[in-house]
Amino acid sequence: MTIDIYSIAKKERSTYDPLYKELMKMISKFAKVNDIELFPKDVVKAHTISAEASQKAYTAALTPYVEKSFNVILHPDGKIIDSFEFSKLLNDKMSVKFFIGGAYGFEEEFLKKGDSIISLGKITMSHKIAKVVLLEQIYRGFAINSNHPYHK
Repeated sequence: MTIDIYSIAKKERSTYDPLYKELMKMISKFAKVNDIELFPKDVVKAHTISAEASQKAYTAALTPYVEKSFNVILHPDGKIIDSFEFSKLLNDKMSVKFFIGGAYGFEEEFLKKGDSIISLGKITMSHKIAKVVLLEQIYRGFAINSNHPYHK
């Protein structure tokens, strides 16, 4: 199985990098994880214009990666699910793609491309923290699906 995580984010070193690596190593027992951060010039320019322009730039940057896969979009207005429901997103799939938007979220046009739209909760968190939470839930989901004791 392959898990791709696409995010609108600047490629920069982070204090969270060791945690990302540790979680991805844990997940590697179940699936290959690719962490793809995109921050093209169009997004940089759009951020100086408006929230709507930014959302359109996110759609343009991410749409080429929405393909024959199960696509999960993280969005504040998405469905709040528990870890057992999350584990079902991973069950019986060959490829799952997760999409984390930029500071202004996603426009409706992009949300329509998702197979599932979920929220990590009602609190606001940075994209770096959201990725940690997502990676942990991916590992927890695989643990649940394989009856591994981690999820208890």
